[in-house]
Amino acid sequence: MPGDGIGPEITASVVEIFAAAQVPLQWEKVALGLEALSASGTLIPAALTKSLEKTKVGLKGPTTTPVGGGHRSINVSLRQEYDLYANVRPIRTIPGVTCLYKDIDMIIVRENTEDLYKGIEHEASPGVMHGIKIISEAASRRIGMHAFTLARKLGRKKVTIVHKANIMKLTDGLFLDTIRKVGQDFPEIRTDDIIVDNCCMQMVTKPQQFDVIVTQNLYGDILSDLGSGLIGGLGVAGGANLGERCAVFEAVHGSAPDIAGQDKANPTALLLSSLMMLEHMDLRPLADRINKALLKTIADPATRTRDLGGKLGTAGFTEAVIANL
Repeated sequence: MPGDGIGPEITASVVEIFAAAQVPLQWEKVALGLEALSASGTLIPAALTKSLEKTKVGLKGPTTTPVGGGHRSINVSLRQEYDLYANVRPIRTIPGVTCLYKDIDMIIVRENTEDLYKGIEHEASPGVMHGIKIISEAASRRIGMHAFTLARKLGRKKVTIVHKANIMKLTDGLFLDTIRKVGQDFPEIRTDDIIVDNCCMQMVTKPQQFDVIVTQNLYGDILSDLGSGLIGGLGVAGGANLGERCAVFEAVHGSAPDIAGQDKANPTALLLSSLMMLEHMDLRPLADRINKALLKTIADPATRTRDLGGKLGTAGFTEAVIANL
């Protein structure tokens, strides 16, 4: 799903790198976003649904949701339509990328289907709007299981539950209590919790203390972008949306229409997301090989993209990664 703006350019970069690395995949290309809207009158066309239900795995470039007109967020729509309940965002420092810290290595696991992002809103009276926050025990348990299972699989030592149960005692209280119970089945992993505002301060002042974070939809959205800022920005952060039916891996940054078609886009974020896709498909050795080539490319000032202080464009950076394979 190349998407909009710079999406087609960075998607082409990933496809080219995968071909050079001899990744054993075949691609189905489907329109999504503004391109699909102009061609079929819908942001998420039937061809995409048919393809994703067949392949079970998708790689998504950034998309643009039109402002106004009743169009829902494409990302939110995909997550809810396919029950992609777990959003996973690794936050790791990359050698060669300028940032405040050199040793961040955390994973944010965000519940992806509930909370205020359900979009249940109505006008209670003139000038007064209501937004309804939905938190269920079932969804809280499911995301808790995902976080702890992931921590166990990766040998992580701690899972931190982020909440605001001191104020929202029913909704956030249920989320906190449910995941605490899940943690009891993983005795080798330490479980703690932190209030979301304090978590923001702690992430900025001492991010090394966090290992795996599990949290709700809204808090996770905010914390994920905060974490990306700590490691150099959204251009170097990958992301995955995982469910029982299928999985969608995506660049977490925007479509950047102002630089589209100018060979200026950095494909790193989508490439990192595609490596998460390979791991999901049990192709970790290939993911590790491409990742080493990517890290070597970024570590050399001569082969960085302009946003990272280098001089290369999308095509040149792609060639450099391939050379480092």
